[in-house]
Amino acid sequence: MNTLAVKSIGTSVDRKLASAEFANPVILLAGAVDYSMYKSFREQLNSAPAEGIVVVELSTLGGDPEVARMMGEDIRFHSEHERSRRFVFLGKAAIYSAGATFMSFFAKPNRYLTRGTRLMIHERKLQAEISLHGPLTTCIASLRAKLNEIDQSIQIQNEGFANLIAGSSVTMEDVLKRAPENWYIEALEAQSLGLIEGVI
Repeated sequence: MNTLAVKSIGTSVDRKLASAEFANPVILLAGAVDYSMYKSFREQLNSAPAEGIVVVELSTLGGDPEVARMMGEDIRFHSEHERSRRFVFLGKAAIYSAGATFMSFFAKPNRYLTRGTRLMIHERKLQAEISLHGPLTTCIASLRAKLNEIDQSIQIQNEGFANLIAGSSVTMEDVLKRAPENWYIEALEAQSLGLIEGVI
């Protein structure tokens, strides 16, 4: 587990927020987590107020986990270096897969879901065909390269899981057991597990 990553995420933590404070989110994101969403996210982030609460609202059925990590790293960076702003996550309706990855970059006290919202956590998926041609040693190198790729993807995935469950009652064992089957968590259950701060 990457303990440095867990400790560094979301340092702007304050009081529990009231529902009225979510009335006008500063950053609105919906749809697939992809480079188009990242562009919109950066544009809205750049024009967000220089101080106060910055609510980031998201609804997504998933997408590219690396784009989610890019957006998350932006949140982590600004949270650490701009103490005058508090970045707060608001998940609406569905926060699946890459959406949960993005949420993991917010400190637990800065995570909220609307009523009835579902989180969905699953393992990264891979679809690949390996074609072997040439000398045997080259074939071995190709296989090892693919295994190294899978190993690194698992490490990155598990770092994300560790960030998501930090400070909650959920263990890594729980996540690794349930994620392969797509683990759906309703908003109130997520709050009772300590994965989020509140339900709006």
